[in-house]
Order: sequence, then structure tokens, then C-alpha cells
Amino acid sequence: MARRTRPFLLLALALVSGGLAAFLALRYLRQQATPMVAPKPQSAQIVVAARALPVGALVAEQDIKFVDWTGVVPPGYMTAGPEVIGRGLVMPVSENEPIMASKLAAKGAGGGLPVIIEEGMRAVSVAVDQVVGVSGFVLPNYRVDVLLTLTSGTEAAKEPATRVLMQNVKTLAAGQTIQEDREGKPMAVPVVTLLVTPEQAETLALASNQGRIQLALRSSIDTAHVRTPGTRLSALLGGTVARPAARRGGPIRRAVTAEPDRATVEVYRGGARTLQRF
Repeated sequence: MARRTRPFLLLALALVSGGLAAFLALRYLRQQATPMVAPKPQSAQIVVAARALPVGALVAEQDIKFVDWTGVVPPGYMTAGPEVIGRGLVMPVSENEPIMASKLAAKGAGGGLPVIIEEGMRAVSVAVDQVVGVSGFVLPNYRVDVLLTLTSGTEAAKEPATRVLMQNVKTLAAGQTIQEDREGKPMAVPVVTLLVTPEQAETLALASNQGRIQLALRSSIDTAHVRTPGTRLSALLGGTVARPAARRGGPIRRAVTAEPDRATVEVYRGGARTLQRF
């Protein structure tokens, strides 16, 4: 009996295995034939400038607009109007340029010059004229060296001297302007505002009261610090300044006039040698 049922069992196992293999193959073919549906790309709106905005400006509602952004919004891009409106700009923004968080001052900081002063720094204004201001070419965001000219020495011998007081100082404003003119034209301004450290602010305040300050314009890519000994009036004249002969009550030194050259002849008399000058 067992011998008769054995072939039927083998046949049943073969049918089951074949059916299972056919089912798996059919399922695989259906998965390959079904087109893959791409996920819908993410979309959002970002805040851009509706017009060109200068540094220090307070962003108003009419200064912004929204544009569609496809994909993941990069970090720093603003997507909500309340996050931008009422905040000052620390950098200028062009029309249709995204307004990023790095270009905005902190909330409640306001606008104007205070928002562009870096933490730990101070803004100090110095009086200039057309000559001192490099003929009006010292504009905001330029780099300058500060030169100081004063008269040093004692009352008996005062000698004007000039030296570089500070180097590579950033200008924040020229007059009432805190942004460079698009055309880069020179302009006459009564004061130039410099960005300095608190220690430099003290030095600059004292120097402006004791001497004359002049600005030397330098390249924006030149950041090297140069050591100079300064220069004095005597150096311009090619010598040293004459000093007084003596202090009051001291000994008076008389000038000694050198004698002209004279001929000398040796004379021997009775074996004695003498020198005779003519």
C-alpha cells in the first residue's frame, strides 16, 4: 500500500513546488512591469527683496516678496514675512536676492549705523577735509591707515613729526552715508567714521585733540602690517635740527678756528735741532 501512495506524494510535491515557483515568477514580472512613480518634489516659498536695499535699512512689508522654491530650502533662507519685517540689514541686498538670516540684524536691534558695528568694536568719527580724506575717495567699507602729525620735544626745540598710528582700519560711514556710491564718485564729507577697538578709540580721541589726523587709503586685499619708525622734520632737511649751545647758567663754549697750514723746516745749530715755521 505504501508503495502505491509514494508516487502520488512525489507528484503532489512536484505540483506544489512548480505552482509556487510560477507564482513567484509572475509576481516578479508584475513588479518589473509596473512603472516607478517618482515622489512629488517638495515646494516652498522663500523671501526675496522686492527692490535694492542698502545696508542699515529697516525691512518693511513693501520691501519683500515671495517666490516659489522647488526642493529642500537651504539653511539660512527665510520663508516667513514676520521673520524679516522690522529687522535691519547688516549687508546690502539686491533686487530679487534672497534675504538670508546672515544679512539681518537681531530682532529689536533697529537699523542704521548701530546694526553694522561688530560685537566688541566701537565707531569713532574723525573730522576730515578734502585733503585729509584723500580728495573725497574715503567711502564706506574702505580700508585706511591713520597718520598722526604733531609737534614733539621740549619748548626749546619743538620738531614736527608724523607716524602711522593705526593700520588697516575699516570705514563705516562717510558723512551721513553708510553705503558706497554705486558710481564710486568722490564726495566732500566733514567726518569719516572708523570701526576700532575700545583701546584704539581712546588713542584716536587723544590723537585728534593733540595733533592733526590724516587718512591714507589702502588696498582692500592688502592686510599686511608694516612697521615704520615715523619721520621728523629734520629727516626731510637731510640732517639734524640744531640744538642750543648751552643751558642758561652753564659754561659757554667758544668756537675754535682752525689755523691755516704752515711750512715747517728743521734747523741744526751746533748739533741742536730746532723747528722753524714759516
